[in-house]
Amino acid sequence: MKSSARPPRRFEAVLFDLDGTLLDTLDDIARTMNRVLEARRLPTYDSEHYKYFVGDGIEEMVKRALHPTPISDAEVAEIVVEYRRLYKSHWADTSRPYAGISEMLRGVEARGLVMAILSNKAHSFTTLMTESLLKGYRFDAVRGAMPDVPNKPDPTAALLIAREMGTDPSKFLFLGDTNVDMKTAVAAGMFPVGALWGFRSAEELRANGAAALISSPPDLLGLLD
Repeated sequence: MKSSARPPRRFEAVLFDLDGTLLDTLDDIARTMNRVLEARRLPTYDSEHYKYFVGDGIEEMVKRALHPTPISDAEVAEIVVEYRRLYKSHWADTSRPYAGISEMLRGVEARGLVMAILSNKAHSFTTLMTESLLKGYRFDAVRGAMPDVPNKPDPTAALLIAREMGTDPSKFLFLGDTNVDMKTAVAAGMFPVGALWGFRSAEELRANGAAALISSPPDLLGLLD
């Protein structure tokens, strides 16, 4: 399946989300968070629930996983520390690139386009996972969540990447799998493309600004030609 508005310009760069777009990380995230919840004798969830918990950063995931249990900001911060400590040992248990990612990235590289990654995952994990699970691909910028820059859907980080690359935001195609990614692309003036193999539905992606939807990674190449 592929649906799209015809891209109105020739692209010079592609900005990728990480979790749910390039990497299938859901089970490792879910199992790690469930371990934290179990230790606190709180309810746990299957991986499908975590598709809707993730996307807005670790603090929001914690709040969603604990809802409707009342929780203070201090408790959220404590659980975030616990989660990150465990995730350091489990981020690579099952996480892998999705099928077709290699073909897609090689195709983007062959076309001479700038490639960058923007995630709401902590910057340290974003760079670690990119270097480990996407080794051998040329990313011109890799940026995760940083304390001094607002998370997506705020466009600040996306625009910083565009500035660093010396490329006008309108020349970027932004590939992501959640409403957060589509909102970010729209706000940054980039071309929003929804990844249907990721964590959210076609309806959510369209409702939040997706100008194109693709069902497999290599379909992206058709939008670049």
